[in-house]
Amino acid sequence: MRKVICFALLVIAPGFAQSNDQRPKITSIDHVDFYTTSPEANHDFYSRTLGLASALPIEPRQTQRYMVGNQFVGYRPAPDPHGRNRMDHVAFNTNNSAALRAYLIGKGIAVTDGYEIPGTSSRTFFVKDPEGHVIEFVQRVNSASGARLEKSSAISHHMIHAGIIVHNRDAEDHFYRDLLGFHLYWQGGMKANKTDWVAMQVPDGTDWVEYMLNVESNADQHTMGVMNHISLGVKNIKEAQAKLESHGWKPHGDEKAQMGRDGKWQLNLYDPDFTRIELMEFKPVEKPCCSEFHGQHPSD
Repeated sequence: MRKVICFALLVIAPGFAQSNDQRPKITSIDHVDFYTTSPEANHDFYSRTLGLASALPIEPRQTQRYMVGNQFVGYRPAPDPHGRNRMDHVAFNTNNSAALRAYLIGKGIAVTDGYEIPGTSSRTFFVKDPEGHVIEFVQRVNSASGARLEKSSAISHHMIHAGIIVHNRDAEDHFYRDLLGFHLYWQGGMKANKTDWVAMQVPDGTDWVEYMLNVESNADQHTMGVMNHISLGVKNIKEAQAKLESHGWKPHGDEKAQMGRDGKWQLNLYDPDFTRIELMEFKPVEKPCCSEFHGQHPSD
């Protein structure tokens, strides 16, 4: 379900806009929300296979929430079971939600009203990037996403990136790089002379948003699920696979450990609606193709 958001470009006093021209920090991914048509199978996938703790939903219409350290993956019912896109929105942490909202308004960007998340002192607002992806910015109080829930069986404690389909890189670069301060971490493709993936790291941390380029505009649900994805960081893919197997999972089809073009081991899993949940080692063990890394690697 595409979140229905009314974007109003607010007019504020010039002096206020100028005094808020310096962008607040954007430090990490807070959460990513998807849609599900199979909540019971989805719960089994996250709780049993991935070993993640479930928590009470905290967002409107959200029915499932699974903790990845201080971050979370959320799900809400899909209004259209035949809809091709299963990603609802991506959320980033900021140290000052109100100031970031004012900063974007001062740059001519349409934003929603800011509001306090019920039951917390945290504040948030939404914006759409040039491709129409809904992006949320959250200022958490006390911790990134509320209480940190740990399970010894958890496959990961850090969501390191979210992938989004991008058709116009220049427009996205203006938004993420020029306005928000994201910077290139790595880029590459299936072939050395073609760029299919662009990792843009948050300005004040190690998480990143990954542009998934060269995707047909009429891509089917499976393809969109491969592209609009999340990645959970692990120290060692063999140890992660052993933990998955102890939970009853077995390698099959595309779900197997493999070396990525960036020189990092990875293993792709899929939720019941074909959304890709990628496990990726924090650091490369081989020289990457296509480009060097331009930022600090994430950690657990």
